Amino acid sequence: GYPNVGKSSLINSLKRSRACGVGAMPGVTRCLQAVQLDRHIRLLDCPGVVLDSGDPPAAAPLRGALAPQRLRDPLGPACAILRRCPAQQVSGD
Repeated sequence: GYPNVGKSSLINSLKRSRACGVGAMPGVTRCLQAVQLDRHIRLLDCPGVVLDSGDPPAAAPLRGALAPQRLRDPLGPACAILRRCPAQQVSGD
């Protein structure tokens, strides 16, 4: 799954304990981890995966592939967000 969508949090919720580390920033889960839920069910927690879609590099932070603090220039992703919004919603008219 994509980074920061709640894979580890879901496993923790199902397990009803802190079986996996969680955090607000991408990259907390660094390797594959097997968590035994019960005798018959084993869950796998893995790092987020973002496949190359051919989108411009400014789109990577929008998919959670890059932490906002690591951006050299936040203007590119901000413009990509604004391009997706209807003009009326952005202008406030």
